[in-house]
Amino acid sequence: MQKNILVIYYTQTGQLEDIVKNIAKPFEDKKTEYKVTYYNIQLKKDFPFPWPGDVFFNTFPESYLQIPSEILPPPEEVLNTKFDLILFGYQVWYLTPSIPIISFLKSGFAEKIMKDVPVVTISGTRNMWMLSQEKLKVYLKNLNSKLVGNIALVDRHDNYTSVLTILRWLTTGKKEKSGMLPAAGISDEEIQGSVKYGRIIEQHFSSNFVGLQPELVKNGAVEIRPFLVRVEKVGNKIFTVWSNLIIRKKEKRPLLIKLFKVYLMAAIWIISPIVLIFHLLLAPLLWKKRKKQREYLQGINLK
Repeated sequence: MQKNILVIYYTQTGQLEDIVKNIAKPFEDKKTEYKVTYYNIQLKKDFPFPWPGDVFFNTFPESYLQIPSEILPPPEEVLNTKFDLILFGYQVWYLTPSIPIISFLKSGFAEKIMKDVPVVTISGTRNMWMLSQEKLKVYLKNLNSKLVGNIALVDRHDNYTSVLTILRWLTTGKKEKSGMLPAAGISDEEIQGSVKYGRIIEQHFSSNFVGLQPELVKNGAVEIRPFLVRVEKVGNKIFTVWSNLIIRKKEKRPLLIKLFKVYLMAAIWIISPIVLIFHLLLAPLLWKKRKKQREYLQGINLK
């Protein structure tokens, strides 16, 4: 009897679709054993791509505060099938799962589809996904889904180079290398190589995914950079203040969005290097704490 696999994702650039389809390929190759269904989340009013700069920054408060938009209903096949595994692809907007992902998770459709189903989360991000994954774990717990694995693919360039390339990609649609800047996003080699994670997941199917996450980690599915975890923690505190202020002061929103944009650029280019210096200075003192933190974030449990 065929096992039913559902692949859920949202994509604008096509990058995340390439990732989840590569990871699903080992299941696709065994059509007698598995039936793979794809569900691309669609908003009733989608966001533009490439992003006009003002729209990109104006999305911040709703993104961070996880305020949903209305989605189109999933296909009947998705709603009426009992799935044996869900591969859940998502991207991060402003240190939080993207609005389309949050919109799906907060819809009534999510519980109907995901309740009591094993889930492997798959993120394709610039580099800061760790605390966003913690937020996603809460949603999955509340939906009574069982998180059995996590894969986090990231842009391997340094933090500052990836800022420039992702902004170029999002606002102009240009991913390719240009001038002194490399191509944006996750490398083609890493995306194509992600098929190995699908093989690992498939191999653990018969054991009900026991031991899956350690095997994924062993094969490079999750890399934790302690400095970026620290940046995320600081960023979440500051984003909480900014997002609530913008939502509360509706009449001043255009001005506040402009000020937030200036602040964000300053945080990336001025505050972030200062955080890095303190991170390096404190490394010997915080080694044990960071090791424990890394082991937790590579796992699938929720504190």
